[in-house]
Amino acid sequence: MQESSWHENDSFSELQPISALLADFSSVPESDEEPEPDQYSTGNRRRRAAVALVAIWSGTFALHFFAWGYWFVLGLTTLMGVHVVRVLFARSLPLPKPLDNSSLEDLPFVSIMVAAKNEEAVIKRLVQTLCHLDYPSNRYELWVIDDSSTDRTPTVLAQLCQQYEQLRVFHRPIGAGGGKSGALNQVLPLTKGEIIAVFDADAQVTPDLLQRVLPMFERPEVGAVQVRKQIANVSRNLWIQGQVAEMALDAFWQQQRIAMGGIGELRGNGQFVRRAALDQCGGWNEATITDDLDLTVRLHLNDWDIDSTTYPAVQEEGVTRAIALWHQRNRWGEGGYQRYLDYWQPLLQNRLGARKTMDMFVFWVLQYVLPSATIPDTLIAALRHQPMLYTPLAGLSVTMSLIGMTLGLRRIRRAESAIAIPAVLKVDQRKFPLLLLLRAIYGTFYMLHWLPVIASTTARMSIRPKRLKWVKTVHFGADHEQKTKV
Repeated sequence: MQESSWHENDSFSELQPISALLADFSSVPESDEEPEPDQYSTGNRRRRAAVALVAIWSGTFALHFFAWGYWFVLGLTTLMGVHVVRVLFARSLPLPKPLDNSSLEDLPFVSIMVAAKNEEAVIKRLVQTLCHLDYPSNRYELWVIDDSSTDRTPTVLAQLCQQYEQLRVFHRPIGAGGGKSGALNQVLPLTKGEIIAVFDADAQVTPDLLQRVLPMFERPEVGAVQVRKQIANVSRNLWIQGQVAEMALDAFWQQQRIAMGGIGELRGNGQFVRRAALDQCGGWNEATITDDLDLTVRLHLNDWDIDSTTYPAVQEEGVTRAIALWHQRNRWGEGGYQRYLDYWQPLLQNRLGARKTMDMFVFWVLQYVLPSATIPDTLIAALRHQPMLYTPLAGLSVTMSLIGMTLGLRRIRRAESAIAIPAVLKVDQRKFPLLLLLRAIYGTFYMLHWLPVIASTTARMSIRPKRLKWVKTVHFGADHEQKTKV
């Protein structure tokens, strides 16, 4: 994901008295009102984050001092565990057959969009890849949005325009706002596709991408499809190995959640969106730090489903330094948390329906509440010389990580073996189960970095004023050797 640029607003104004904090949560509109994209408030996030953090800390203290506190946590864990088991054993619908390009007039027109800012190291490779897809060149267009780049990106794009007829380049002036979301929204009216695809500048895809993804839109309720993300610069770097396992975990649980009728999520890079669904949601939100997760909620609130794929995948560069990983995950964590602060009213009103609401609740608790509650839980347990209260929930989270990574890595290998990817076929069949387990164990330890990330992010959003600005992950390209200290 690339992050959006920001203008200063009142979302992080000075802390208000507790009565003012609670005022944001005091009125909930009637449930029969039809939600509109501009109805959801993105203001006062700091105020809402403060209320949520106070509730988590005070709730943890209360549960520690009530005799039934542990039994409450155990009951909640059991309830969530039942949901997780249902998700685990859900069976996905069979994938539709790939397109054969036999009838050109029946093929959907696709608009591929890439927002690029200072991407001279990777933009040429991306354009060459996307302009050589196994899909009729007159049935898709590629829009590259140069967002005020100060390097050689405009020069490289000008040269590429002479080579590829389906390439369109749009140059944004200096000072244009909205970041990636603003760039996409500005160019969207110029596109012709009924399906909109969005990629980051470091993306790498296979030629059969459109042939395999587009048939998934044959189901009219599907508003978007997320292609599985995969690390391109695979190496022995421990941070990279952790990200490989993490993406397998994410893909596995996302596909299982979708199969159960839960929440499918967009991941920014490699997302395909039906134009009708995107228009209904009002385009991309320029007031959020992660436009993909925000659009995810808006799509589901407008009764669209999101599907996902195991193959094909979109490859992207992983970060190889601890400090880069920390900053990236803080942005992701903050953007993921923002959607709950922005859309808490329709979520509480069960606008998603019982199944999706329950699914979102379970993963909200595991991904955000549990890490935030770990600090007060640890402090009280140490002071009172008693076990930590949230141990059952932590055990559920670790179990999900081990299972998800093991099965996710196996699923990916099977999908790639089915299409005879050479790198996969070289793996010794006898050693593969042990290798999976070892990678899952390491990946689970690696995932512990999310505890301090989320705990610090939720606290920071509640306390510290923030200046919103453009932040992007630096891409180096395949030829750049990064020397990393692990």
